[in-house]
Amino acid sequence: MEKGQINNLIQELSAQCPDLGSLQSFAGAGSNVLHGNDILQNRRRKLCASLEEAIQRTGLEDGMTISFHHAFREGDKVINMVMGTLARLGFRNLTLASSSLLNTNAPLIEHIKNGVITKIYTSGLRGKLADAISHGLMDTPVHIHSHGGRVHLLQTGEIKIDVAFLAVSSSDVFGNANGTRGRSPCGSLGYAKVDAGYARQVVLLTDEIVAFPNTPISISQDRVDCVVKIDEVGDVSQISQGAARTTHDPRELLIARSAADVVEFSGYFKQGFSLQTGSGGSSIAATRFLEKKMISNGITARFALGGITSSIVELHEKGLIDVLVDTQSFDSVAAESLGKSVKHLEVSTNEYANPSSKGAFCDQLDVAILSALEIDTGFNVNVITGSNGMIRGASGGHCDVAAAACLTIVVAPLIRCRIPTVVKRVTTLVTPGESIDVLVTDHGIAVNPARPELDARLREAGLQVMTIEELYNRAVSLSGVSEPIQFTDRIVGVIRYRDGSVIDVVRQVKGCLP
Repeated sequence: MEKGQINNLIQELSAQCPDLGSLQSFAGAGSNVLHGNDILQNRRRKLCASLEEAIQRTGLEDGMTISFHHAFREGDKVINMVMGTLARLGFRNLTLASSSLLNTNAPLIEHIKNGVITKIYTSGLRGKLADAISHGLMDTPVHIHSHGGRVHLLQTGEIKIDVAFLAVSSSDVFGNANGTRGRSPCGSLGYAKVDAGYARQVVLLTDEIVAFPNTPISISQDRVDCVVKIDEVGDVSQISQGAARTTHDPRELLIARSAADVVEFSGYFKQGFSLQTGSGGSSIAATRFLEKKMISNGITARFALGGITSSIVELHEKGLIDVLVDTQSFDSVAAESLGKSVKHLEVSTNEYANPSSKGAFCDQLDVAILSALEIDTGFNVNVITGSNGMIRGASGGHCDVAAAACLTIVVAPLIRCRIPTVVKRVTTLVTPGESIDVLVTDHGIAVNPARPELDARLREAGLQVMTIEELYNRAVSLSGVSEPIQFTDRIVGVIRYRDGSVIDVVRQVKGCLP
């Protein structure tokens, strides 16, 4: 049909249906297709010859927001590389919205000094970067959110990601990607899945391009704009370093054993219970002591949630945990399990812990064992600042899980490096005391007064239950009262609760960096 005839038909339609709106006449199979009509070229249109080309394609401009994820943890090679490239290309005034930042990200200090980065959203900071920010490196305070809270901020529009640079273990030329195939398997892409869903432009970086279609699909081709092959996305041997570590420390093992005892006699240790053990030596080690109790009591767990470790995988493979729900794989064993077990599920942080989602897995959680830098006599928890007041940790999923679990146990030594862990008031409030049920230390167990029935069960079982005030007094008798940390009035960090509200701030530490 000729174009004139089609135009006449459109006029006829418009007369018959005035509300139909503007219609366009057909002008050829490829004329109005977004990517043209060259079929062979179309198939490889997302593959970029360089990172620079990908950046140019995204339309990134000064003042925009970029994001990264931290599934490779201390082994990540992408954040520093991309930021170095953006600095070299002359970008300025960028907002960095990384799911977390670690020791390996110290090179970002120079990019902040040079005005490349002027604002940061993250769940945590560590190392030299955290020290520099604690001493006033940035003009604008860093926003520290939980994992679930990050998704909430994306949903509300406070964080608007213009370009997400996402490291993946493998991708095909069309952008189907995962973290289980390739030579650098990081496991779950729980953080990256969210960024891929919310970012205006998505750039995948990988060191392995595989045949189309790449399966399993963690990030789908319909969310991806560019694919860039680089030499190395991450050192997988460094994923389990730092917070996600296995412990052989006798004190931490003692605490882990006591935490397992609390679970056993809590009333929640029943057939089909669910659990999460957070990062930190004692919380991870508690798994091995629970294994013995599960076997002796003939109990299996329905699911384990959160950052999945090799010890959790071992219980799964032994049939003691039915399903693993994984938003971050904490070691190579967990990453391998995700790639082979049909009952090892990969979930986004929206599915994991977003309080605004239609259904978060943490809302079905029975038992959570979490760590702490400080806990006060009101059971409030600090996982952000150390005994010197400087940022050295991460909010992570701490307040998300604590708020949702039926039984939230915090594990911590009574004294750490001659400094009390149990204090009158935490330096920085991250998780409110109303969400914490039990504190387990190497000197005894304290139960939140809001849970008298739990206190009675543990005492009846013969566990060493004390009041939180008694634990505080013991800590002071052993180490004395710590000198108050000297802060300036200047705020360097804003602590955001999982619903986006401000629960505390971090002030600049007095003095200069050593």
